Amino acid sequence: MSQPIKIVFLDAVTVGNVDNLAEISTLGDYVGYGLTKPAERINHISGHNVVITNKVVIDREVMDACPELKLISVAATGMNNIDLEYAAKKGITVKNVAGYSTESVTQCTFAMLFYLLNSSAYYDDYVKSGQYAASLVFTHLGREFRELKDMFFGIIGMGAIGKRVAQVAQAFGAQVAYTSTSGKNLETSGYRHLPLEELLRTADVVSIHCPLNDQTRNLLNEARLRMMKPTAYLLNLGRGGIVDEQALAQALNENRLAGAGLDVLSTEPVAANSPLLKVRHKEKLYVTPHIAWASIEARRLLITRTAENIKSYFGK
Repeated sequence: MSQPIKIVFLDAVTVGNVDNLAEISTLGDYVGYGLTKPAERINHISGHNVVITNKVVIDREVMDACPELKLISVAATGMNNIDLEYAAKKGITVKNVAGYSTESVTQCTFAMLFYLLNSSAYYDDYVKSGQYAASLVFTHLGREFRELKDMFFGIIGMGAIGKRVAQVAQAFGAQVAYTSTSGKNLETSGYRHLPLEELLRTADVVSIHCPLNDQTRNLLNEARLRMMKPTAYLLNLGRGGIVDEQALAQALNENRLAGAGLDVLSTEPVAANSPLLKVRHKEKLYVTPHIAWASIEARRLLITRTAENIKSYFGK
């Protein structure tokens, strides 16, 4: 007799109101929780052999207390919230979903860049404030903006997202180079590789698309931020913790960068006392609440591939 599938989604709120959740919920007995607090993990998982988690931590305490657990399906690419070594020791399979958000993150990268590069907030406010209506001139050139064409676009991390960002940057006429934090893709990227320090000193745009690990934590510290040109833009759509946020706030306050765009922060949600919330030149900083991965198309694909992971485990 085949094993009944009993599924629990611990933090379903993280995928929002997707219209294809039935691809998962109809695979077996399904329970979905909006959020699961650390103290609730064992109670919510108990009796289920499949757990879906985006950010809820599944550690050895949980695995030992839930002997029925056979499959951990991570509704994300990163698996740093799972004790992978202990799961392997317990015979628990862990599956993630890769590549579902490439187009979404790429689109948000350029939305963020152009918001800063074109002084979009300033010009939008100029019109909506009534100043344009009172003007005698058909145009207003209060802020300079530059074209991406012929700019030097530097990418940190040339995985799937980095490569797609490189393609789009090149389509706009930018000159693309990258630095690898892992040593991978050096022969196959098709783009020029530079050491990190050289890339920082010469790039007009630095766009981060690498994971957070021991090699990348505080990769852009105060010393490295000082290497960047005062006309350069910094974008981080990789992981919070790669950029020293105190040092970045200081660089913006001292006009040592033209602007910075962040979709990821070292603490999420943002800490109430974050130095980023106190940046004096607010027009230089654009921050979004970790949404670059989350277009509706990307979230639908995430659900589909999560369902496929469950079905493949049970041979369906």
